[in-house]
Amino acid sequence: MSHVAQHTIDSSRYAKCVEVSKRIRWDTDRDVIRGRQFDFGKNFLPDGLSKAAQLTFLTADEKRLFSQVQGRTYANMFALVERFIGVKVLEISQGHWLGDQVALEALVRLTDEELKHQEMFRRLESMAASGMPPGYRFLPQPNDVAQAVLAASTWAVLALVCDIELFSQAHYRSSIDPETQIDALWKDVFLFHWKEESQHAILDEMEWMREDEKLDGTQRDRAVDELIGLVAAVDGICQMQAQADAEYFARVAGRSFDAEQQRAIHATTLAAYRWQYILSGVQDARFLEIMGSMINAEQGARISAALAPIAAAVH
Repeated sequence: MSHVAQHTIDSSRYAKCVEVSKRIRWDTDRDVIRGRQFDFGKNFLPDGLSKAAQLTFLTADEKRLFSQVQGRTYANMFALVERFIGVKVLEISQGHWLGDQVALEALVRLTDEELKHQEMFRRLESMAASGMPPGYRFLPQPNDVAQAVLAASTWAVLALVCDIELFSQAHYRSSIDPETQIDALWKDVFLFHWKEESQHAILDEMEWMREDEKLDGTQRDRAVDELIGLVAAVDGICQMQAQADAEYFARVAGRSFDAEQQRAIHATTLAAYRWQYILSGVQDARFLEIMGSMINAEQGARISAALAPIAAAVH
């Protein structure tokens, strides 16, 4: 356990996360769902995230269905990533077991909250299934994805986790919170999710930076390559699910689309997912600031080169 003493722990920041976690603690039934069901007459995901407005040949009803398909996947994606986030945080909490007990409590609370979120998102999937046409499939398997992600170094995993926590914040603040026309229950889900994820983002940042202090140049260089590999894996998930969701939407929309329209539906869905789950995080100012403090120019250029084809396909 000698490495614990080598790394500075700002106990006050961990304590603040514990204090806020206790103060905002919510219950899925009492505070979020409150006996309600989804209103399928309303959008789920806002246009700013779904890119539905780009499909000008869709009717208003079809755009609403498009937003609901993506919203359903959005909830499932968070359940997916929270599986490996909870496991990794539980694992790195070992660094505090016989050290700062406030830091340990903060990470245990984070893990507990992620387990609660997973259960909430599983329930939302059942609720969405009850009001949407049959045939929707969420293809990536949470345990398989978690095993693949957790095979990477802790630095690379925490980089991905920090990216996810930050984009969840950005999505809520910039797109979901200002939107007045989306389903009230769906909006509340992400309001309460955001409240707890705000603390998680701070903890992830601190733990990522603690991990970075342990690495030498060669280890960090290898970790950057692993992060690039994880981003490629996320893109593979985006491609797989975009294909499934575009096919499902076209099948249940209630009319036929020609080949060009089907291609546009697929391309827009994929662009939306690449924006939601990759680009909105890696382009976040805070993420760039944190990562920029750890890596050198050559490593930054490698990451940018890996992201360039994804970014080019979205714009």
